[in-house]
Amino acid sequence: MKVCEITGKVAIVGNNVSHSNHKTKRKFNPNLKTKRFWSEEEGRWITLKVSAAGIKTINKKGLAAALKSAAAPKNIY
Repeated sequence: MKVCEITGKVAIVGNNVSHSNHKTKRKFNPNLKTKRFWSEEEGRWITLKVSAAGIKTINKKGLAAALKSAAAPKNIY
């Protein structure tokens, strides 16, 4: 499933709208990247599937604080 492990962002449903205003269903996926982060506490790399907003959160708060307040289930890491 496409879910950010930090922010908990998931795909949402919306519409494609044509020139004639005809609407068909579509999915908006989060901007997910698989990224490795170095954990100073554990002395190892942690691989997370995070959105662009999740990467910015980790840069701002730090990895340990971001993982503590993460919206995803804790059994991932």
